[in-house]
Amino acid sequence: MASVKITFIGHASFRFESEKTVTYFDTWLDDNPTAKMKLSQVRKADIVIASHGHGDHIGDSFEICKRTKAKFVGNYELCLVAEQVHGLKMGSRALSMNPGGSIKVKDATITMVQGHHSQSLSTHVTGAELPSGLIFHPDSAVNGFCVAYDNGITIYDTADTCLFSDMQLVGQMHGPQVAIMPVGGQYTMGIREAARAASLIRPDVVIPCHYGPIMGQPANIGELSKAVKFLSPNTEVVEMKVGQTLTYTASSHSLR
Repeated sequence: MASVKITFIGHASFRFESEKTVTYFDTWLDDNPTAKMKLSQVRKADIVIASHGHGDHIGDSFEICKRTKAKFVGNYELCLVAEQVHGLKMGSRALSMNPGGSIKVKDATITMVQGHHSQSLSTHVTGAELPSGLIFHPDSAVNGFCVAYDNGITIYDTADTCLFSDMQLVGQMHGPQVAIMPVGGQYTMGIREAARAASLIRPDVVIPCHYGPIMGQPANIGELSKAVKFLSPNTEVVEMKVGQTLTYTASSHSLR
């Protein structure tokens, strides 16, 4: 029976495992105060997706690609950095898109969709020192991604974003069974907005992320569950602990 495993690494970092591919999403490991997994523990990866250039999302993405020969997937500007700074050749090791575009790696079709969030590249990514008074290098865009597997299962990771009405179109176009979304409420949408997002997308499962006292972004997931149950009765909120794996199988899931 078709299934996909989703492992919560910490903060907004996840690993997706299908029958044919291992995908790391917004992988922040060694400097992540919420993660137990370290870069040295990554043994296999086929795809590494980065939603944007903030340090807590681009994290260790390029290093994982260099260690595992995985393909880096991101916006065009991030892929230029991947090639020019980190040696990942554009078109073969760095696969670029803009919102609305898709690429396929093995059994995973990855489509970039819009997101709304501040844009910058961390200095450890660009390899350049910031001039005095300048606090960021611009990134091109912040994006969500739909990962559609050949087995019929689709994951929509909204990445860092506010609530926006076109999430309904993403739900209608891609039909994700699992949606991963931030709920911290300071740098991204909060509980109220995430509940409404769930009602627009209408997945089977919502996995909240990008919250918690360690990051200074507490969130009441119990209240999120109540709101989602009211607005989208067929959607279940699954709160994951660091290191837990959710297995989604044919419209059901298990947690261990």
